[in-house]
Amino acid sequence: MTQLIENAQEQTYGSVTGLRCKECGASYPAVALYVCEACFGPLEVHYDYSNLNSRQLKSEIESGPKSLWRYASLLPAQPFVRSLEGVGFTPLQRAYNLGERLGLHELYIKNDAVNPSHSFKDRPVAVAVAKAIELGFDTIACASTGNLAGAVAAAGARAGLKTYVFVPANIEPGKITAAAVYGAQIVPINGTYDEVNRLASQIADEYGWAFTNINMRPYYSEGSKTLAYETAEQLGWRLPDHVVIPIASGSLYTKIAKGFEELIKLRLVQDETLPVISGAQPSGCGPVAAAFAGGYTEIKPVKQPTTIAHSLAIGSPADGFYSLKVAQRTGGTIGQVNDEEIIDAIKLLAQTEGIFTEPAGGVTLATLRNLAQAGKIGRDEVTVLYITGNGLKTQNVIEGLFPISAPVAPRLSAFEHWLEAR
Repeated sequence: MTQLIENAQEQTYGSVTGLRCKECGASYPAVALYVCEACFGPLEVHYDYSNLNSRQLKSEIESGPKSLWRYASLLPAQPFVRSLEGVGFTPLQRAYNLGERLGLHELYIKNDAVNPSHSFKDRPVAVAVAKAIELGFDTIACASTGNLAGAVAAAGARAGLKTYVFVPANIEPGKITAAAVYGAQIVPINGTYDEVNRLASQIADEYGWAFTNINMRPYYSEGSKTLAYETAEQLGWRLPDHVVIPIASGSLYTKIAKGFEELIKLRLVQDETLPVISGAQPSGCGPVAAAFAGGYTEIKPVKQPTTIAHSLAIGSPADGFYSLKVAQRTGGTIGQVNDEEIIDAIKLLAQTEGIFTEPAGGVTLATLRNLAQAGKIGRDEVTVLYITGNGLKTQNVIEGLFPISAPVAPRLSAFEHWLEAR
């Protein structure tokens, strides 16, 4: 690892000072590195925001592009190396119908399913690929449960980089097709996501490729905090009272929390306290939720996930411990729901707000519904539900649930007979 640091060419941008270990605080240059040499803790990007003026920064943001790059001053990559323009600044939709069903008067949906590859993964990938180009890589790759595969493949095509995608062989065919169409090399692995990830880590070391969620992870994960920035800006530069976020590795959950913290620190909002930040996992792969429910500080890995929410099926979540700390610090809950609840929530969201979500969104909505029914979300609290992926890629989950009637003859009388039978 020392050789990697010596050979790498540090690149810093804006307020970035380098990388810092989340455990022991050791500092490193801003290179393709993700594990601390001293204690093997995870590294994250460190910033010095002391020279930023909140009024000027807010003006710069509001006049910026309608994408995540409007927050370039708060990100670790050069904004002129933009991979996949059009990522981010997705709708924050007031959920009147769903809110009425759940008894929540101020419910909003942050719909990241409308990103270019139809999931929130376009955000972290855009930042990771921009940084990879900045550091001189010509090949990008990832280990994925599905959505990241499509995001990396699309970004690689746009940036003109060689792209490899490693996935568990049992993920939804639609997600594999959605990655292959961009020209990426798809490598299906007979194993769980955690086994795929371990192999990818070895390949990253052996071949020197930029794996977005491995050796580029410190930069990759920073892209997710833009969801917090956008939420606050779209609410008129104020923080919500309660948010519910899906948890897979825990990166999205913890980085949205970091984004809210930075907004307070930079005085871009008048709020002085964080929202209540709740998380959602499927019961067939809910190691963080299980630890939360048991009051544990250690995460017990799930060796064989059994859930229809494949994009959340990470049995050994890298940021699970930090997710527990976020929930405890903000008064949040990390809940888990079964497959039946997930499917019911997918239908509920589609039939109230016209949003077709993948199972991860069903997990998140079902958890929110449980929290509301338990009185853990006040009816007048400004609440945001994060939808992170589009259901068009996972239609197999609901196939057969909506039978279509037999064909009707092209006559008015035939239609009227059909209508009477409804």
